[in-house]
Amino acid sequence: MRVEIWSDITCPWCYVAQARFEKALAAFPHREAVEVVHKSFELEPGRGKADVEPIIKVLMRGKGWSEAQALANEKNLTRQSAGEGLPYVQGRDHGGTFDIHRLLHFAKAQGRQHELVGLLYRANFAEERSLFNDDERLVELAVEAGLDAGAARAVLADPKAYAEDVRADEREAAQLGAQGVPFFVFDRTYGVSGAQPVDAFSRALAQAWGNRSPLQVVGSGAGGHVCGPDGCPVPH
Repeated sequence: MRVEIWSDITCPWCYVAQARFEKALAAFPHREAVEVVHKSFELEPGRGKADVEPIIKVLMRGKGWSEAQALANEKNLTRQSAGEGLPYVQGRDHGGTFDIHRLLHFAKAQGRQHELVGLLYRANFAEERSLFNDDERLVELAVEAGLDAGAARAVLADPKAYAEDVRADEREAAQLGAQGVPFFVFDRTYGVSGAQPVDAFSRALAQAWGNRSPLQVVGSGAGGHVCGPDGCPVPH
């Protein structure tokens, strides 16, 4: 069975959902027969590589929030992450992710995609050093994931490398009706939108394993928490 996960490294709900899904997968009786594939979804397609700024400013501009509201949102995300045992650095940097998605496709071709996804989430949400507009930082993470430094550096230096793979993932997400991330598709029979609880992912795994019907999507941005073009708000 294949599970496809559309996500973006800048999306905190993707960070949380990944942890919840992995808990569900670890308890799934057929986990050894499950292939997990990470798919590209840019929350801000077209954002320039050098266009990096603190997430607080992004939330204030995009949502029309005060600084206090943006900070409260970050504090709530810290609590949500901690509930899954995940560290979270408040006030992180925010930037474009096209190169990161290209690098993830390179990692997929080398069989190291899952390892790199986890390292990228850690770097973005749990470490002080910015992940954006810093190719050498991405190369370091690629090496930590088991990839060759020179090959990773070459991919980042070539804007066409794996670019069409990223665009194809994004077109596919649109065709499936995904308007935000995370978006999980289980064997093209069952979909889960948002950072649903662990038991929701467990049910999706079980139902997709035993039921090969047309794609059904459960959850919504309101109930499962997704990141969209306007940001990743947390209900108070």
